[in-house]
Amino acid sequence: MQFGRYYEEFEVGALYKHWPGKTVTEYDDHLFCLLTMNHHPLHLDINYAENTTDFGKNVVVGNYIYSLLLGMSVADVSGKAIANLEVESLRHVAPTFHGDTIYGETTVLDKTPSKSKTDRGVVYVETIGYNQDGTIVCIFRRKVMVPTREYIDARGGEQPGRPEPIPRDTK
Repeated sequence: MQFGRYYEEFEVGALYKHWPGKTVTEYDDHLFCLLTMNHHPLHLDINYAENTTDFGKNVVVGNYIYSLLLGMSVADVSGKAIANLEVESLRHVAPTFHGDTIYGETTVLDKTPSKSKTDRGVVYVETIGYNQDGTIVCIFRRKVMVPTREYIDARGGEQPGRPEPIPRDTK
């Protein structure tokens, strides 16, 4: 199975539909909030959410949804990346709630060969995330520096650094 793409494999206009989706649980949301020290009651306190917000229930913290979509896109977009250069924009356009399932897809907007090195280029992409109803919840654009085949070949091929297993004693 391919993991990421070479610069030469990206085509402007290509659409990658990331699979599978992920159902967001209350546990996912709370753990992410605790790990990142985001203790806003909108995410953690159901009484607060039910009685004082327009949503009437907890909203999943937006940075978790962004992180989830970024992770979903790695196998298709940045699995071979040399560097993630920039997140140009990030918009949360609708809330995500516990129990929603998030799906993502990425469109290649542009690609530019490196001016200083022939073994890499920059790919500009837009990723959207949407829930089980098709409602878009998050959109972001980013630039990723990706290698050419020349770069990968010079560093040991598809799985550089992967050891070979030591033969077992078959007696």
